[in-house]
Amino acid sequence: MSAAQADPHMDRPAPADGAALWRIARDSKTLDLNSSYSYLLWCRDFAATSAVARDADGEPIGFVTGYVRPDSLHTLLVWQVAVDEAHRGRGLAAALLDGLVARTAAEHGVNTVETTITPGNTASERLFTAFAERHGARLEREVLFEADQFPDGPHDPEVLYRIGPLAP
Repeated sequence: MSAAQADPHMDRPAPADGAALWRIARDSKTLDLNSSYSYLLWCRDFAATSAVARDADGEPIGFVTGYVRPDSLHTLLVWQVAVDEAHRGRGLAAALLDGLVARTAAEHGVNTVETTITPGNTASERLFTAFAERHGARLEREVLFEADQFPDGPHDPEVLYRIGPLAP
């Protein structure tokens, strides 16, 4: 088995990972791409509530970014999930999400997960629906931001997925 095919290692991102996370997000062709600067900051300021998967050489091949909501301290808002195209289809996104939620539950008392998904993003819809099923948690959906609330042109609505409570 080559180094690229070995089981990935998952840990917290570091600022040095920011450029790779930006590239993975860009290459996903699904995510809203933020500035490269925001990924650098995210890897510094929200590392405790984010996760990165690394190949055998230590290079990032997938990530989940999130934060604990300041007004709901038991809720992890998952901002983005992406896996490098060469590593998709092996359950890496689900493993990253499960690992991050377990870590934030232990360290921050998280018992609810939220994310937003644009209609038609079936990969994310499946990921979070399956997460709720695996964890025996209720899944509620509601439109969080309507399309006309976005000031920068055409944008699909963002549907809030609220999953919880999670079993301890």
